[in-house]
Amino acid sequence: MSIKLIFVINCGSSSLKFSVINPLTKERLLFGISEYFNNKNSYIKWIINHNEQKIEFNSITNHQIILNYLVKKILMKYPNIYNKIIGIGHRIVHGGENFTDSVIINSKSIEGIKQASIFAPLHNPVQLIGIKEISKIIPHLKNKQVAVFDTSFHQTLSETAYLYALPIHFYEKYKIRRYGAHGTSHKYVSKTAAKILNISLNEFNCISCHLGNGSSITAIYNGKSIDTSMGLTPLEGLVMGTRCGNIDPAIIFYMKNELNIKINKIYKILTEKSGVLGLTHLTSDFRYLENYYSKNKKIKRAIKIFIHNLSKYIASYTILLKEKINAIIFTGGIGENSILIREKTIKKLKIFGIFLDKELNNYMKLGKSGFINKKNSSIPILVIPTNEELIIAQDTFRIINI
Repeated sequence: MSIKLIFVINCGSSSLKFSVINPLTKERLLFGISEYFNNKNSYIKWIINHNEQKIEFNSITNHQIILNYLVKKILMKYPNIYNKIIGIGHRIVHGGENFTDSVIINSKSIEGIKQASIFAPLHNPVQLIGIKEISKIIPHLKNKQVAVFDTSFHQTLSETAYLYALPIHFYEKYKIRRYGAHGTSHKYVSKTAAKILNISLNEFNCISCHLGNGSSITAIYNGKSIDTSMGLTPLEGLVMGTRCGNIDPAIIFYMKNELNIKINKIYKILTEKSGVLGLTHLTSDFRYLENYYSKNKKIKRAIKIFIHNLSKYIASYTILLKEKINAIIFTGGIGENSILIREKTIKKLKIFGIFLDKELNNYMKLGKSGFINKKNSSIPILVIPTNEELIIAQDTFRIINI
């Protein structure tokens, strides 16, 4: 059987992650990242055959420049990989209500992505740039591109979970509702946990905590999302790296009317200057923060606030999972690597009979996967490194073969 590969592209606001994956064997043949667009510190770093390579740019770059370099200067150097690519999968942050599953990219789906851009203005537009540019660079795969949405996993939410208590016409006419995010990550770790625990996915209940610079938590019942912390946009929910999460909406009017701050500046404050960064005035990098937790009062306070909000969400989601919670899952950069966050969070949940094994927890970092609960814990606790790129590759393979 000939090898069939999928090229996965994840365009961020000022970065681009990429990989070439065999969707059947799950093997990554080439993968990497390009960061710091629009300044002179940008680079592409990639790994192939376990060897890391890097090229630095001394000029301004953008998504178009990087995609052209990636394909023409890197991918095409490996014809044994490039010539076996049969499809291209794109991560799309927001699909609104238009998309309940991944879809072939065509004029209709592109229009739907454009319409949803109002809810993800930092992501959808650059992801559309990625689609347009790669269509020019690899024209023979133009009609073999698939959009995989962060929001589609959450389309199983009921009206009870996704409607806001606003006048109903704001939903009916303008589609203002909860959409969620990180769906590919929550989908992957819940499927993986169900396999580890040998439970059928359609009978699997869990609380999935995707913790990174952007963080969200999802209640999954019978394998489907039934509630999630992010809302109309990825600003709602948990305290995050630079995002405020839940706040009293009246704060915005106070900042505008009493402090005379312009709306666009308020938005920038809430999305880029708040969260853990805003509380510490230092950084949103938990690797640094964890090292100084016991030495710096601002850092300690910020982490305690982060944990306070996270534990509240976990506790509230336990009531949604009716018969049984099969697992609590930690994933994402912080969830996978922060010993401190996992320990302090689980400690707050002991009322539910959930107990952490410190030795197992201390071992679980840097890509490791496994249980971190004591044997007498009422709920298994798992750390599972997320693999959104694999979900995108597998969905792309499935869709182009329908």
